[in-house]
Amino acid sequence: MDLLKLDLIQPREYQLKIAETASTKNTLVVLPTGTGKTIISLLVGIKRLEKYPDSKILITSPTRPLTAQHKKTFETFTRINPEEIALITGKTKPEKREEIYKKAKVIAGTPQCIQHDLENGKLNLENFSLIVLDEVHRAVKKYAYPYIAKKYMLQSKHPLILGLTASPGGTPERIREICENLFIEVVEIRTEADEDLRKYMPPVEKEFVYVELPEEFKKIKALLQQVLQEDLQWLKEHKYLSTSRPTRKMLLDLQKEVTANYMHERDHSFWAIMHVVGAIKIEHAIELLETQGILFFYEFLKKVFGSRRKTDRRLANDPRIREAFRIAENLKEEYEHPKLEKVVFIVKDILRENQTAGIIIFANYRSTVDKINSLLVKNGIKSSILIGQTMKQGKGMTQQQQLETLKKFEERKFNVLVASSIGEEGLDYYADFAIFYEPVPSEIRALQRKGRVGRHKAGKIIFLITKGTRDEAYYWAAFRKEKKMKSILYKMREKGVRREKTLIDWLK
Repeated sequence: MDLLKLDLIQPREYQLKIAETASTKNTLVVLPTGTGKTIISLLVGIKRLEKYPDSKILITSPTRPLTAQHKKTFETFTRINPEEIALITGKTKPEKREEIYKKAKVIAGTPQCIQHDLENGKLNLENFSLIVLDEVHRAVKKYAYPYIAKKYMLQSKHPLILGLTASPGGTPERIREICENLFIEVVEIRTEADEDLRKYMPPVEKEFVYVELPEEFKKIKALLQQVLQEDLQWLKEHKYLSTSRPTRKMLLDLQKEVTANYMHERDHSFWAIMHVVGAIKIEHAIELLETQGILFFYEFLKKVFGSRRKTDRRLANDPRIREAFRIAENLKEEYEHPKLEKVVFIVKDILRENQTAGIIIFANYRSTVDKINSLLVKNGIKSSILIGQTMKQGKGMTQQQQLETLKKFEERKFNVLVASSIGEEGLDYYADFAIFYEPVPSEIRALQRKGRVGRHKAGKIIFLITKGTRDEAYYWAAFRKEKKMKSILYKMREKGVRREKTLIDWLK
């Protein structure tokens, strides 16, 4: 590999094995976060450029920082002229992008830009011998990846697709959809169960910290559960549900279905809409109460009470909901969720033993992120937040601000980073400890969170769980999905990928 700077990089055994396979067949690579998926894309890219010297390669990632990281990898570890390694993002002017596509050898671009330029004829993939699609669990529905892959397979003289992810999803249907959309032929998976990967992975300890739901919270929950069960029972009796314990996804899918029926036929779906929307909102209210606290629950119900929607008016007029609201109103100033006190205790305990420890706390809601951060600062702990961008002026953080915050965290200018879901994917950083303020039911998100510790040295993950609540259910849901996902992928690695659609089918 003349193009590779072997004095700067020493690929691991599993990276070389995977790259060997991925250099000849469209491959889905599933590796834990921090185990070198980027290096595999580099190895495959170099092989393709050496096999087809006049060709180009394209690497695409969901965010600008991650795309820039791929560009930097090629600049650092290859002898390719840096002027021939280019970055394409929404900030690159369209006329300049067209010029870059013609001159560059290696192009790292964001998916939306690439799709836009393919649609407008500014980019043709005929001379690209490889495309790398990063964070490929996104390659479903209307995301840009399926379009890019299809266009590439149609245009390229020497097509090869490499998909990278830490977790494609926990259902056979989702994994199949990704493989179909990206014309995947083989799957390469490694986990801590594989010897060739395990020796490179520092141990990560798990700890479960349980808190009790206060009695006052339980009283409110009992009132809400009564209303919820009535809605679910009605939906089951009228054959809209087959179970009285549906998942949130089942309720959301049912909402779409009955709303579509009502819009087209104006049938008796009206009452189905009332009951399914009611069930979804009460489910959400209970989740807020159990995992976030009284104030969050109160603010949510306050919006319901102030709404003029028929579905909300129905809830607001229920005496049990009104009673739950009254209790919350009386308690909101004096009752915090017990997790808040516990998280401060845990952080203080960690820093008492190691003053330079890096701790990341994951929380689902931005308001919770702010609340945790404020409480930590109030207790004399150096802490900052990491949140995503938003359309609202003055809200959220730009990607540049996110990168600056992560740099300060890496330099330990503060010890604790409290992050929303933006901290799970697409940014390059790690911590010594990760605290899940609440477990998430998604195996994709859970794996991405876990991947933030144990990259270079031993780490620890702490799960904060409120007993007898959705916290427990969500933890085990993600655990089961992750286990199932690995089982499916190992079988696919052994038996190969059977795709139902060919390129000819896609053209129809």
